[in-house]
Amino acid sequence: MSTKDSRRLLAKELAAAAAAYQAAAVIPHCAVCTKPCCRLDALVLELEWKQVKTLWHLGESRPAFDKQLAAGKGPEEIRAGNGLYYIHSKPCPAYDDACGSCKIYGQELKPQGCSDFPVYEDQGSVIADLRCEAVDLKALVAWMARALGPEFRVVHSADEEFPFMVTLSVKRVAARRNPKR
Repeated sequence: MSTKDSRRLLAKELAAAAAAYQAAAVIPHCAVCTKPCCRLDALVLELEWKQVKTLWHLGESRPAFDKQLAAGKGPEEIRAGNGLYYIHSKPCPAYDDACGSCKIYGQELKPQGCSDFPVYEDQGSVIADLRCEAVDLKALVAWMARALGPEFRVVHSADEEFPFMVTLSVKRVAARRNPKR
C-alpha cells in the first residue's frame, strides 16, 4: 500500500472514530447542554444561499438579499463573504430552545459545520473544540487510541491563538524488536 493510500485510510479511520465519539458522548449531551452551540453566542455558522433562504424563510432573490445586506437592511446576524453567509450572535432559526434540539437534525439542509462540531477529522488529524462542554479530551484520546489500536499513539496540542482548539495527531509506534535471550 502506498504512503498516500495509507494516509487516506488513516484519515478515514480518524473520521470514523471522531463520528463515533460524537454519537456516543457529544450528541446525547446536547439536550441538557448549558450553553448550546446553536445559540451562536461564541460560534459562527457558515451557510450557503439555499440554507439561508430556507432557514430565514426568504422570498427575494439572492442578488436582492445581498443588496439588502450590503445596505445594512438585512438580518443583523448575517454577514456575506466569499460566496457564503456567516451567522453569529443570534440563535440559529433551526434551534428549538424549548426542546433544546435542532429542527433540521439529520436533514440535508443541516450545515456541515454543525454535523462536524465539535470533533472532526481534518487533513489527517482530529480537531476537538473544547468550547463544547461535552468534549472530554482525556476520554476522546482514549477513544481514539482504542479505535486505532496499539500500533498508534495519540498526541495532542492546543492552538496558541485559540487554546480551546486542540489537534489530536496520530503517530505510528515503532515496532519493538525482541531482545535476544
